[in-house]
Amino acid sequence: MTKKERANEAVRLLKEEFPDAVCSLTYEKPYELLISVRLSAQCTDARVNMVTPALFSAYPDLESLAKADVKDVLNIIKSCGLANTKARDVVGIAKGLLENFDGVVPDTIEELLTLPGVGRKTANLVVGDVYHKPAVVCDTHCIRITNHIGLTTGKDPLKCEKELRACLPMDESNDFCHRLVLHGRKTCVARSPKCEVCCLNTVCNDGIKALKNKNREK
Repeated sequence: MTKKERANEAVRLLKEEFPDAVCSLTYEKPYELLISVRLSAQCTDARVNMVTPALFSAYPDLESLAKADVKDVLNIIKSCGLANTKARDVVGIAKGLLENFDGVVPDTIEELLTLPGVGRKTANLVVGDVYHKPAVVCDTHCIRITNHIGLTTGKDPLKCEKELRACLPMDESNDFCHRLVLHGRKTCVARSPKCEVCCLNTVCNDGIKALKNKNREK
């Protein structure tokens, strides 16, 4: 099986397992998603979803958020971790959008990367979810699972993104990455992967080994 064939099969299997591929973060406006993804670094989506309603209620538009005192933002988002840096970035993102993009979230990765604290993971997710352009969101779930499958090598996000862009059907890539997050939480858990019941165990190197060992024990 070639890498592209393996990628296509992984896409198919995950689509059957998780037909609804949606972002776990809740938002109403494009810039809210952008800020939510920034807050999600080293923090769970569930925690971010608990924090953002208060943040966006206190600052209901970009103008008010751009004028916010960083310390006040910090007090709202402090449970997300790395709060000092994130608070500065949240205010900086609002200012950057107003000053450089007329208050509109840009639709290219290159432009998004000019905003404070925005990396490729965030930029890809926004481009994919807001503008429905081909995107590859290389978070920890994506990198870990695609390493197991043999689609990527190593832990460098940019290297993994390039490898996935070379083998994935790009019209499926954004949904595929969302499904990897769901799969990583439910089955391919980092510390205790459930290989024997994994929907990907026919295309995953670790899953194939687990099935062979199980058959030997019979």
